[in-house]
Amino acid sequence: MQKYTRLATKDDLVEIMSIIGDAKAFLKKSGSTQWQNGYPNEESILNDINNKNGYVLMVGDKVAGYAAVIAGIEPTYQKIDGAWQNDNDLYATTHRICLSADYQGQGLGKIFMSNIISLQYANGARNFRVDTHRLNKPMQRLATDFGFEYRGIIQVHENNDPDRLAFELNM
Repeated sequence: MQKYTRLATKDDLVEIMSIIGDAKAFLKKSGSTQWQNGYPNEESILNDINNKNGYVLMVGDKVAGYAAVIAGIEPTYQKIDGAWQNDNDLYATTHRICLSADYQGQGLGKIFMSNIISLQYANGARNFRVDTHRLNKPMQRLATDFGFEYRGIIQVHENNDPDRLAFELNM
């Protein structure tokens, strides 16, 4: 079956929110506080879509995954307990990457991440960043499988557990 990544549209919103719900349930089950306070919500996803930062992973004609990819300065990455290796070049940050529960365990996270990196590389990015909660082992594994290196702790504006592990890939 065909697998590809494209920009998300407002027509994808119902499927995206279902995927976000699956991811929230997965994180909660793992004991993580990440995404347990109402974020991400429909407003944040619509903002991604309107700014052309939202991407969907398609499997045939079904939306199987969602991510936001933002090229440029990420405010929460300006202060890090650690250090970025490349703090000079344009970077692309992947946020909110998640898969539908119906498609987990099929290696689609790797396809999605590869597609995201390829699309951003084609747009000139050579530096890539992600962050995740310390209990989100699948995201940590995905990052390190792609050669991202741990750089330190950044803080997000999310409840009483704001620390996130920050990773960077330079090409």
